[in-house]
Amino acid sequence: MIVVNTDFIVGKEITQTIGMARGSTIQAKHIGKDVMSVLRSLTGGELTEYSNMLEEAREKAINRMVDDDGKMGADAGIIVRVMTSMVMAGAAEILAYGMAVKVSDK
Repeated sequence: MIVVNTDFIVGKEITQTIGMARGSTIQAKHIGKDVMSVLRSLTGGELTEYSNMLEEAREKAINRMVDDDGKMGADAGIIVRVMTSMVMAGAAEILAYGMAVKVSDK
């Protein structure tokens, strides 16, 4: 599956627009990670526990979007975007979305 954040794919022609594909996950803080991040925030530096947690969540959301593309019969996903929103204190939703399309070689 080709996944791009542009509205074109080099070397391919978009032959059909199928519709919007999406995938999401909601990730909550882990108490152990939260304690370590609080301590690290006092001394400064990257909060690697949260960086890693959000990276894993982005991968889950993108993989779910790709699965949605596949269920629709798409060859590719274009104009892919990822966004984050707070659902409640300590929990964030990661949403990946894009346009599912059929493509052919030029």
